[in-house]
Amino acid sequence: MERQVINPISALPVASRGHLAMLTFSALVAGSFSLGGMVANDIAPAALNAVRFFLAAVIMGGLVMVTGGFSRAAFQAPWRYLVLGGLFGAYFVLMFEGLKTAPPVSAAAVFTLIPIMTAVIGWFLLKQITTPRMALALAIGATGALWVIFRGDLSKLLAFDVGRGEIIYFIGCVLHAIFPPMLRLLNRGERSLVYTFLFMAGGFVLLIGYGWGDLMATDWGSLPRLVWITLGYLAVFSSAFSFFLLQYGARVLPSAKVMAYTYLTPTWVIAWEYALGHDVPPLLVSGGIGLTVIALLMLLKDEEAKVKEGV
Repeated sequence: MERQVINPISALPVASRGHLAMLTFSALVAGSFSLGGMVANDIAPAALNAVRFFLAAVIMGGLVMVTGGFSRAAFQAPWRYLVLGGLFGAYFVLMFEGLKTAPPVSAAAVFTLIPIMTAVIGWFLLKQITTPRMALALAIGATGALWVIFRGDLSKLLAFDVGRGEIIYFIGCVLHAIFPPMLRLLNRGERSLVYTFLFMAGGFVLLIGYGWGDLMATDWGSLPRLVWITLGYLAVFSSAFSFFLLQYGARVLPSAKVMAYTYLTPTWVIAWEYALGHDVPPLLVSGGIGLTVIALLMLLKDEEAKVKEGV
């Protein structure tokens, strides 16, 4: 008699699997800040991300084919995938444009402003209600993010002395905040792998159109090796895998809680920076990161019965 092998992840409750997916997502995304900051000035953001989306779509398409293939219904209303791919494609282009001048940890702090924006957008699109505890947590997280962005310097905050890179990236984060509610709103029951492949393909189509000039102008043969390493990481881990994890989490968790995991990003980025031998922020800045972790813990408190998920 054959022994049945039990997958410990599949044995977890659906909500727990969603949290595990988002924890992994936050660690993978953090790597794109550190690696992206190292190559942002070596290649045009549109060219980098067009190739990245192409490679990620190829990977996801292969996984779709070996796990059941496509259904005809998945191709209904293809405009949905252009909307989703456009949002994420524009986010990544603006991210790498911002990383040309913004330090990775500072950019990661800007990223943590996404949950409060997502909560507002989630209410408008899905009528997801934010409880007082969640609102307080979002406020604490935003405070921590501002602490890091302005390097703990009150005079910089009062003067709103924020770098050009952070401003560019903030615009991208607004688009990212729209993404999780839209994932849920536009999904019509497609399998996770299929859904991920199709919106990445939509993003690739739009990036090709937008970045064609940069693609043609790039001397691909003379790019530094680190650019190719970063491109591989972005395609496999920070695109295909993380996109899948994000859209899975968005389907089983409220939007505000999905994006709560962005509060871990500065902490993960500091770990990445340390591992890569880069300078880490001073202790004063770490206080802001501590606030973002507190916000995460507050948002993860089980309040599912009090939150209207809009499913």
